[in-house]
Amino acid sequence: SVFTGGFSRDLPVEQLVRYREADSKLPGHPELGLTPGVKFSSGRLGHIWPYVNGVAIANPNKTVFCLGSDGSQQEGNDAEAARLAVAQNLNVKIIIDDNDVTIAGHPSDYMPGYDLKKTLEGHGLKVLEGDGEDIDDLYRRLCEAVTTDGPVAVINKRPMCPGIEGLEGSEHGHDVIPLKLAIQYLNARGRSEAAEYLQSIEKPKSSYKFLSSGDKMGSNRNVFGEAVVSMLSQMSAEERKANVMCIDSDLEGSCGLKTIREAYPEVYIKAGIMERGNFSAAAGFGMAPGKQGIFGTFSAFLEMCVSEITMARLNFSNVLCHFSHSGIDDMADNTCHFGINNMYADNGLEDSYETRLYFPADAAQMTACVKAIFNQPGMRFVFSTRSKVPNILDTDGNDFFGGDYKFVPGKDEVIREGTAGYIVSFGDALYRSLDAVERLKQEGIDVGLINKSTLNVVDDEMMAKIGKAPFVVVVEAFNRRTGLGSRFGSWLLERGYTPKYAYLGTHREGGGGLWEQFPHQGLDPVGIMAKVKKLVG
Repeated sequence: SVFTGGFSRDLPVEQLVRYREADSKLPGHPELGLTPGVKFSSGRLGHIWPYVNGVAIANPNKTVFCLGSDGSQQEGNDAEAARLAVAQNLNVKIIIDDNDVTIAGHPSDYMPGYDLKKTLEGHGLKVLEGDGEDIDDLYRRLCEAVTTDGPVAVINKRPMCPGIEGLEGSEHGHDVIPLKLAIQYLNARGRSEAAEYLQSIEKPKSSYKFLSSGDKMGSNRNVFGEAVVSMLSQMSAEERKANVMCIDSDLEGSCGLKTIREAYPEVYIKAGIMERGNFSAAAGFGMAPGKQGIFGTFSAFLEMCVSEITMARLNFSNVLCHFSHSGIDDMADNTCHFGINNMYADNGLEDSYETRLYFPADAAQMTACVKAIFNQPGMRFVFSTRSKVPNILDTDGNDFFGGDYKFVPGKDEVIREGTAGYIVSFGDALYRSLDAVERLKQEGIDVGLINKSTLNVVDDEMMAKIGKAPFVVVVEAFNRRTGLGSRFGSWLLERGYTPKYAYLGTHREGGGGLWEQFPHQGLDPVGIMAKVKKLVG
């Protein structure tokens, strides 16, 4: 669609080499209103077929096409959409790329019994299945679909990345082609100039040096899995098998769960792209005292599980959840994959079963956090980012969370003292806030910094401390409308504290890119310092 729908008129075709770059209008998931030629925002799996049903209802005299995959068909939304399309005889034609590949492997291996043709026929659709690489047969099946009244699924069996040596049939063909294989492919076809051009492209890097951050970059989304393995290693084989079950939703490599599977496959289930059902399965396993389910996926998909979270809480389930890719950092997939509404997980009543939300600041604190909460009952949500984060340093240049540091759930921590006011932050916003604090101190504004790694528990001792300060600013990558900042001011007022108050958070649609998302939202040190100076006057 980018070629036929207006892309070439508004942006040169050469712009495609800027895929996922900041301000390129080509995020990982193209968006309506941002990417020329794109008519629908469809980045989250399983969401577009139900939407297309509505388009078909609104346009009863037209044939509506929907492109999909065997992966997206695993989502429960598509089962509901199929039933509605059949019941209303909607003229929707679902064109499905069935390559038996998802990010975590092959559905035929990890989900035996899942047969796309039988599934759709069971819903009542006419299904035309064939070889997706046989162009003549594909054309015939498409013609038959168009001339058939009502919903039809055209399933095209084909390998991932056909014809690309080293990648065909592999799950590594998801998204961009690895540079080495792309160059090999182009050179084999006499496209040496194109190969040379690809080699000449430099990966963009930020040259900004953050003050009081060390050079140990930790991947917290992987550290989570390592910390869980450490805790599991302290249990006997019988205890692990009886009391723990980890359920993955096709993102094990992205959420750190792969480490758990490799260490203890007997307590692990690869369950495919079915976040709602998988979360509930983990919650059901953890319903009895002493048992717990472990669940992980991207933070953006937490929004899909809100109702299931409520029911798990009402059933007193014990679940340790890891939602990676929180916030906006390194989120080239852009707005539809922002993990910014994480506070939705804290949707229970004040007297409901315990729910705790945690967002550690660096790798050492992530390890300490997981170890501290692993054996606690209740619903525990741990957040991490796609990006790596640096180690936080104390005033002497040592690791703040090193040595004999112990994580205490519910307690906030003073990272830097201050007399002019305090910034309250957490997660990947903490090291950016720390940089702003150090630079403000250099300018004579003595600002303090608080790490609030337990997001939904009020630390009254800390509130008494910062509530008497001249100002308080919350800095976070979460949604400004639903994040910590939208609550924190009320917590202060309820306790009789009235400092000047402001909060910074994600407030506009993304601009693409990696670290560039933070200045785009005004959440970089420059934006933080500007907000503080405005409050100070």
